[in-house]
Amino acid sequence: MATGSFVLLFVVATAVAIAARRLRLPYTVALVLAGLVLGLVRLFEPPTLTKELLYAVFLPGLLFEAAFHLEFRDFWRDRFSITALAVPGVVVAVALTAMLLDLVTRVLGLGPGFGWGHAVVFGALIAATDPIAVVGMFKSLGAPHRLRVLLEGESLLNDGTAIVLFSLALNMVSGAQMSASGMVVEFARVVGGGLAVGVLVGLAISQVIRQIDDPMIEITLTTLNAYGSFLAAEHLGFSGVIATVSAGMLCGNYAARTGMSPSTRIAAETFWEYIAFALNSIVFLLVGLHVHVRELANSWQLVIVAYGAVTLARAGVVFAVLALERSRRREAWPTSWAAVITWGGMRGSLSMVLALALPPALPYRDLLITVTFGVVLLSILMQGLTMGPLLRRLGITRGHEKRQMYEVRSGELRMTQVALDEIQRMERLHIAPEAVLRELRDEYEGRARDIAAAAEALRLEQDDLRAEESARARRQVLLAEKESVLGDFHRGTLSAEAYDRLIGTVDARLATLDARPSSLDRSSG
Repeated sequence: MATGSFVLLFVVATAVAIAARRLRLPYTVALVLAGLVLGLVRLFEPPTLTKELLYAVFLPGLLFEAAFHLEFRDFWRDRFSITALAVPGVVVAVALTAMLLDLVTRVLGLGPGFGWGHAVVFGALIAATDPIAVVGMFKSLGAPHRLRVLLEGESLLNDGTAIVLFSLALNMVSGAQMSASGMVVEFARVVGGGLAVGVLVGLAISQVIRQIDDPMIEITLTTLNAYGSFLAAEHLGFSGVIATVSAGMLCGNYAARTGMSPSTRIAAETFWEYIAFALNSIVFLLVGLHVHVRELANSWQLVIVAYGAVTLARAGVVFAVLALERSRRREAWPTSWAAVITWGGMRGSLSMVLALALPPALPYRDLLITVTFGVVLLSILMQGLTMGPLLRRLGITRGHEKRQMYEVRSGELRMTQVALDEIQRMERLHIAPEAVLRELRDEYEGRARDIAAAAEALRLEQDDLRAEESARARRQVLLAEKESVLGDFHRGTLSAEAYDRLIGTVDARLATLDARPSSLDRSSG
């Protein structure tokens, strides 16, 4: 990647992030749109989105960050649904996508020669979901935490499943002889080997982290964990995706909790959040830059058919897993969530890179690439832009709207109190006639009573608001304590040893407070 292009991409990503916040657009959707515009005007030549670039730079970092922040207990609670969606669910989705695509293209006469083998290859390379835009929207709209875990957990695992199935599908199309039992054994070898490598690398680095108390070195070790586990597994012929995911979960749930000080853990989490933001910014811009609008226009019918096949196959798998979940326990997720998980299964950069990695000699390679890019584009734009209205229509974020109204009332109450304080100051300094200020004070006191009553009514409707207010107040007090310690240290009234001890105590209390699940996180919709 040329340095100039790299800098320009970050400039564009920063501008898009600011514009997306102001326009209330999903950030990843805005990036893809910006990439499309840049691709049309060709202001500069973008770096080529290759498999090597994705595997060497983007994929390990993105996977590790998501796995590092995923609580194992949350994952374990819905392990059946996540695993069913990500492993057998992906296999079924590939088969359903291939059957639907093959059937419809034959009936409509689209894509002559685009038969069963190519449909299977397409189903495998389009199988991995990339719900980054959706998960970000979930957080901003207040969707239940469990719903986010289902989507994120599935996405982490199905990347590895899709890549393995893609390799097997290519072998099948190229004429390699492999029985069904042989494919199952190969799949188990690649996935199992990746899991073993990830656990071994994660455990080794976790033990080193436990012996060290230096934030910079510990964060560097997490970076080695992310990229080292991926490269080691790929070198041994196993799944680098599964290796990085398992190493990330081990590091986030074991090393970070037992080997890192609270201050170091906060620093590591901040570091990986930024890495994810930076990598996602570049990836989604490159997605838009590499879409050729003219080629998509020429194949628009096939793109729409393929998108429909992918979406129907996704829906079939999700609702089937929900039925299985309900047959085994009563605490299954609601039916409305199935619609959201179906629509939240967006496709992203991994599918595009796998398409670009198709062998040059493969028949209909260019058509497969065009259709893949079209489906990814439709997925990001249509599903990303309509997820918010869908969540509101299904009532999943209804409680969040009341919380927002409560926050507005609380803000109005604070503003009114500031105004009353100012009126009191004006009275003390005789800035205005007493009669005028008395009338003004009565007006604002009446307003304060009305706002307080409205806020109290909203709080009574939401039983969990008191706990959230308590957590918010405690956090603000702890941050004030931390600011006091920092001020004393900079003024020279605290030694470095005393500063480290005090700041560590405050950070430990902050980490404990942040680790408590909020009422929103406990909600199951």
